[in-house]
Formats: sequence, C-alpha cells, structure tokens
Amino acid sequence: MRLSLFLLTPLLLAAAPPDWGTAHELEVRLSSFAFTPERIELKSGDAYRLHLVNTAGGGHNFDAPEFFAKAQVAATDRPRIAKGTIELKGGETADIRFVAPAPGTYKLHCSHLLHASFGMTGEIVVH
Repeated sequence: MRLSLFLLTPLLLAAAPPDWGTAHELEVRLSSFAFTPERIELKSGDAYRLHLVNTAGGGHNFDAPEFFAKAQVAATDRPRIAKGTIELKGGETADIRFVAPAPGTYKLHCSHLLHASFGMTGEIVVH
C-alpha cells in the first residue's frame, strides 16, 4: 500500500491546481500597432497572471493560438479566449491566468485588418 501511495503522489501533485496567489504578474500593453513588451519571456511550468491593457482608442487583440492551446489556462478565464485570441475594445483590460507550457517560441500578433502588417507582432518565449 505504501508503494502505491508513493507512486501516486507525483500524479496527485501534478493534478493539483496552481496557486494563483503566487503567480508571476505580467503586463502587456496593446497600443496603435505595437505590443509592449513585444517579446514575452516565461518559465515553463510557472503560473502567471497576464494583465492586458489596450491603451488605444480602437480595438486590438492578443492572438496567440498555438500558445493558448498548449498553456494550462485557469478554467474561469478560458471563456475570455476564443480560438486562441483575446479581443480588447479601446481602453479595455483583461486578466488571464495560466501555467506556461513546454519550452518553445510562440507567435503573437493582432489579427485585426493590417495591424500585423503595421508591426503589431511579437513572440512568447518559454524557457
């Protein structure tokens, strides 16, 4: 029996929800055709609270479908993400909690008409 508990402990710990109270805070500003910062660096397996701020008068989005498909997003925040995209009206903010996925580089852009062409692109790098 002790051996069974010993073997199950890692599985139980892996299934435990993250402690969002100790999540790293990360702010990204969306402005007229830019993300600030445009390169987001994360550590795989760490919990984060992403605070998005649209400082522009018009709408923008944070489009990173590959990243959001692999990240462990908090259940209550999942409805805010549609097909890997978070839409923000002018002046709007959004908070998304997630655990960073496996190491890799994930593309980020605003998918509104011509916004990426004007330079509204970036990347999420997970170490």
